[in-house]
Amino acid sequence: MCVSAAAASFSETVLYAGRLHHPVHGHTEVLGYQNTAVNRARGANALLLHLPAAGLTRGNLVPVGHDGEFLQRMLDAVRGPRPLSRAGTRSLSAPAAAAVQVFEHDVYTVVLAEDPRLIPAALGQVPHRRRPGIADDLFGFYADRFPRHTVALCCFDNTDARRAKPLVFRYPVPDPDVIVLPTVDAHTGGAPELGALVAVDHWLIFGSDEAPPGWGRPVPPPPAGGGELGGYLPDRAAGIPLTGRMPNGDTAIAVPDLHAGRLDRVYRV
Repeated sequence: MCVSAAAASFSETVLYAGRLHHPVHGHTEVLGYQNTAVNRARGANALLLHLPAAGLTRGNLVPVGHDGEFLQRMLDAVRGPRPLSRAGTRSLSAPAAAAVQVFEHDVYTVVLAEDPRLIPAALGQVPHRRRPGIADDLFGFYADRFPRHTVALCCFDNTDARRAKPLVFRYPVPDPDVIVLPTVDAHTGGAPELGALVAVDHWLIFGSDEAPPGWGRPVPPPPAGGGELGGYLPDRAAGIPLTGRMPNGDTAIAVPDLHAGRLDRVYRV
């Protein structure tokens, strides 16, 4: 459930999407991503995530501090639903802007860009050991197919299995009626083929402070002194595993279906 700049293996992937009314940022969507990555390329590598909001900066990255296991706590809380292997289709499009930021996050050097075509010029800011070679058509793919998104290029160089700390981004809710999660797959370095059948094996977890009482399952609270992250985490969550073969694309769910507990109604975008 991600796109890599060259050959790589990803496992134990968990993706979280939650919504809350934040006292400072208002109606906010939170996206959390974590996996175990192994670089199969000769040299540095990177994974790409397209975030469903324009204009994101390093300030939109929520620091996890000492709570690098919060997604595991959610996963332990929601395990149980049967795997899902069917989906519908839908498309989204809009225009985009341009800016690039480079910063460190655990095992990654992150390049964050509104226009992915600007990323190659910023790769000189990435440490040489983590600086990947990337096919131009990959950036063109994101520019053409995911406008009004921000692309995070997460550069890494480990050839052993490393469980990275979660990446957590916050941004204004892009669509009040639908939550869309970035689940496009391609692990060879080439541009993904949307709609093609791909093997999937990951968990999607959701949270919402507008869900009815008793919704989902209780999540253990974060450790004391967890810092800023705790203000974005739900006290209840619901989740579903995706396994088998599905059309390549993002995954979405209508908010009314989420609040009704109908997670079997997630569909591919």
